[in-house]
Amino acid sequence: MIPRTCIVLLSLLTSFSPLATAFLNLTLPGQHPNPDEVVLQVNRKVNASLERRQMLQTTQKDNLDSTCLTGNPIDDCWKCDPDWPNNRQSLADCAIGFGQYAHGGKGGEYYIVTDDSDDDAVTPKPGTLRYAVIQTEPLWIVFPRNMLIKLSQELIFNSYKTLDGRGANVHIVGGGCITLQYISNVIIHNVHIHHCYQSGQANVRSSPTHYGFRTESDGDGISIFGSKDIWIDHCSLSHCKDGLIDAVMGSTGITISNNYFSHHNEVMLLGHSDDYLPDSGMQVTISFNHFGEKLVQRMPRCRRGYIHVVNNDFTQWEMYAIGGSGDPTINSQGNRYTAPSNPNAKEVTKRVETAEGKWRNWNWRSEGDIMVNGAFFVASGEGVELNYEKAYSVEPKSAALIDQLIMHAGALGVGGRDNNLGKWSSNGDGNGLGSGPDYTDDMSGSSRIPQPPLSSTSTIFSFFISLSCLLFLYIIPDMHL
Repeated sequence: MIPRTCIVLLSLLTSFSPLATAFLNLTLPGQHPNPDEVVLQVNRKVNASLERRQMLQTTQKDNLDSTCLTGNPIDDCWKCDPDWPNNRQSLADCAIGFGQYAHGGKGGEYYIVTDDSDDDAVTPKPGTLRYAVIQTEPLWIVFPRNMLIKLSQELIFNSYKTLDGRGANVHIVGGGCITLQYISNVIIHNVHIHHCYQSGQANVRSSPTHYGFRTESDGDGISIFGSKDIWIDHCSLSHCKDGLIDAVMGSTGITISNNYFSHHNEVMLLGHSDDYLPDSGMQVTISFNHFGEKLVQRMPRCRRGYIHVVNNDFTQWEMYAIGGSGDPTINSQGNRYTAPSNPNAKEVTKRVETAEGKWRNWNWRSEGDIMVNGAFFVASGEGVELNYEKAYSVEPKSAALIDQLIMHAGALGVGGRDNNLGKWSSNGDGNGLGSGPDYTDDMSGSSRIPQPPLSSTSTIFSFFISLSCLLFLYIIPDMHL
């Protein structure tokens, strides 16, 4: 597979060639020139939503029902519209942070998933989810009924797609799960993603005109690979083979918001490696998420880049919450960190395999965070306070409001944490779950994840192939398999 081959080749080039290393140190397409300004904008929006909620509760002079207002600017943007089921695409205007420019399928046609099967990864049937996500035109993808979609292979998206699970109980499980590779403008909203395992050694279609051989995948819930303008909102993720959400290889312009993470070891990886210079331009907003039960580490684990962690609830961890290496910037604001009972795991932060002499100047800041049960955040970056002056000019709201801001984290609607969302209206009959039990993250039975055999294939690389990979990655960044 060319992209995975490129990882090895680029690593070799950067190891042996200073010229290649300099060439790779590029500004990423979609990278915001002033990340602190985005931080400031997020804080302004949160503060405005909270103040509006308080004002309406006091005056009741607005036409909006104040009971719909939570102070969460994303939810208040669309849920307070009583006719939102008929204005679904307005969701695309509600993102905040670095992923706010993710348009998804806005302006495109609605595609209704009528077939929950995934029998053929090369020739998917019309009506299936796989058929929708590989199309070249913008699509707003919806579900008329509850569905369990068991993937046979990675679900490889094309650009300009919205996965909108509101009004239904949609679960995506199985081989590889969701792959966003060298694309842009994707919104994934209100689905359960869990029990994802490694897949591959098979042909998989990525567009109507192309399919290719995929080597073994990592088994991530959502893999973001060389992509930009991505928004993941109100999803519930758990029980995957590798990461729940991983973003690598120069991905940027990402917002991860209102999600519920649970039952997993390595939750979120941001950055391919310490030496992969393009990830210096990675910019990610992590907001209003609930990091819940049975999580161990990587919430997230950052390599390079600028990571804004704002107004999240961390409900214990087994090793650490936020880790990093390769000099990432981590701006932690208004979070609640609840440490585990283990006296050796109270620290929120972990500098991974890095001596203090190196990480002492890394830009890691904590502002307005609440530390519970002995939790503590080790800040660093002496003499760099001026870099945060703009971000501090609007103070983040107190973490005391976390319960209010994250009360609906995770998938909404049927089987979710807030059951007041209406169904998608459709004339299709479908086979819903009816009055039966709702899907849960343990629905697939045994917690043992089946493992395909490991590949023993070896490949000899040449310099000319390496050069081709560089052209593929940077001169034509919008192309993908």
